[in-house]
Amino acid sequence: MDQTVSQAAMAAPQANLSLLGLFLQADAVVKLVMIILLIASIWVWTIIIEKVMILRRVNREADAFEDGFWSGGSLDELYEREGADPTNPMAAVFGAAMSEWKRTARIAGAEIAKTSVKERVDRAMNVTIMREMERLERFMIFLASVGATAPFIGLFGTVWGIMHSFSAIAAMHNTDLAVVAPGIAEALFATAIGLVAAIPSVLAYNKLSNDLSRFASRLEGFGTEFSAILSRQTEEHK
Repeated sequence: MDQTVSQAAMAAPQANLSLLGLFLQADAVVKLVMIILLIASIWVWTIIIEKVMILRRVNREADAFEDGFWSGGSLDELYEREGADPTNPMAAVFGAAMSEWKRTARIAGAEIAKTSVKERVDRAMNVTIMREMERLERFMIFLASVGATAPFIGLFGTVWGIMHSFSAIAAMHNTDLAVVAPGIAEALFATAIGLVAAIPSVLAYNKLSNDLSRFASRLEGFGTEFSAILSRQTEEHK
């Protein structure tokens, strides 16, 4: 009898346990889960690479702009050169402040007394900082969502796959490991893909959020210093 079982096991087709084989042999629902997670993982890495490149670029441009700003040159010349048509967030903050300050400077003296120049400039810079940070933070919510949900989506695929495997086992009345293992491997593969998508998402979200917060603080710090400079110039012109 043992010889008969061994011969039957040897005669049974061997399951393909490669990654592609596990995917192709999986149930339709598990395949759908895997495809969703693979697409999410690709999108996650696309966002991560894009954000890293953008943050490096804006920090590099901010360094160059601050070098020009603190070089002692004319603010009007700097505004005409970079602030009027800004190409980076810091230049945009500078341009918004200078535009508001120039508009306010053209107002009659009686009206200036009623409206705080500093408050108008600060409001213009704060709106610009908020707009620039919203642009930089685009798709960050997707990283957070994938990091939070991908393991559970993969777990759903695993549970479904194991249920399907147990149903097949019950139908065949065969609990041999060679029969059970492929179905369970396919199911667990879904969880693995979920973790592959979730782990980089969580790590990247935390790192990028910290970098974005530091850049926002940098913009706010520049805005505070520039607001003080404009306030002094306004008082000197009165």
